[in-house]
Amino acid sequence: MASAERSDDRPRLRWQDSLWGIGVIALVVGVGVRLVLGGVSAWPSAVLGTVPLAVWMVWWVRRRRVRDARAVGTEPDDVPAMERRILKGGPAPRDPGERRAMAALVDSRQRKLRRNRWWAFPMPALIFFGTSALWFSSGSVGAGSLMLGLAVVFMGWLTWYHLRFDRRLSRMRDRLRS
Repeated sequence: MASAERSDDRPRLRWQDSLWGIGVIALVVGVGVRLVLGGVSAWPSAVLGTVPLAVWMVWWVRRRRVRDARAVGTEPDDVPAMERRILKGGPAPRDPGERRAMAALVDSRQRKLRRNRWWAFPMPALIFFGTSALWFSSGSVGAGSLMLGLAVVFMGWLTWYHLRFDRRLSRMRDRLRS
């Protein structure tokens, strides 16, 4: 494995965080899903149809990183390492500049998390539970039950993940203050 340090004392990007890594992962997953749904004989259309999706995903991730870096006052390549440090519960950085940048990233993430809370939970709940109700009303008890189970599991997971992410952001904020 390559060294975890760059010459300017910033952590090196992991291959999963690099833009080419994200593009390859998106391409492989997209082609895999399309091959499962369309059959193995449809591989040319699966590859050609997934390339624009992978390019769009790389563009979207790059745009998000640049905006986050601009908002917190750091380099775009530093954002994934900062996010990983927050999510893994790592120690707060010692450098005052890094502490300010991480505090700004934590504040930005919590603001986004709480700003979208009013619609981010009711919308999937409406979609999943509404679809289940439609299946039941059409007389398909099996599909309605399956969708209801999926809705309960997905909404439970979404709530758990949201609370976990918010708790980790709050813990990092506390570590940055001390």
